[in-house]
Amino acid sequence: MAGVINQPVENEWVALPGGELEGRRPKTLCGPCRVRRAAGAPARAICFECYRADRRRLDAIKAAGEFGSTSDARFQDGLPFEPVNLPRLEHLKAVRASARQHARAGVGQYVDKRRQAQIAARHALNRLGDSLRAQAMHAAELQLPESWLPFVASW
Repeated sequence: MAGVINQPVENEWVALPGGELEGRRPKTLCGPCRVRRAAGAPARAICFECYRADRRRLDAIKAAGEFGSTSDARFQDGLPFEPVNLPRLEHLKAVRASARQHARAGVGQYVDKRRQAQIAARHALNRLGDSLRAQAMHAAELQLPESWLPFVASW
């Protein structure tokens, strides 16, 4: 027989210090109470710091529910954008192109070729590794028991 899902929790209300008032059991505990709970101490009345921590948690949840993440005001903060300074942009592009041309002089002319060769070598090694893995899988499928396949395929 299936149990009832929405059963009330026992001891949902706990006594506040002094024993005259009760409050809901907090879902957030202060540091000292967490240490006591981790040490296996018996449950006792909630302290005021636990109550405040739980109130802050509930207030944060409420504020998050009311936060308008798609409001127009949120997207208008950065507007209007300043227009692009086209003459300055063109000057910066020319300076950068000149710096690149200067960097390619002398030994620098081989830097791009070396980088391209390194990329090509890395791709070749990756293709070689893939083909070796595929061959190992095929060999494993043909020769080894099925229970060994996870161990062979993991290398």
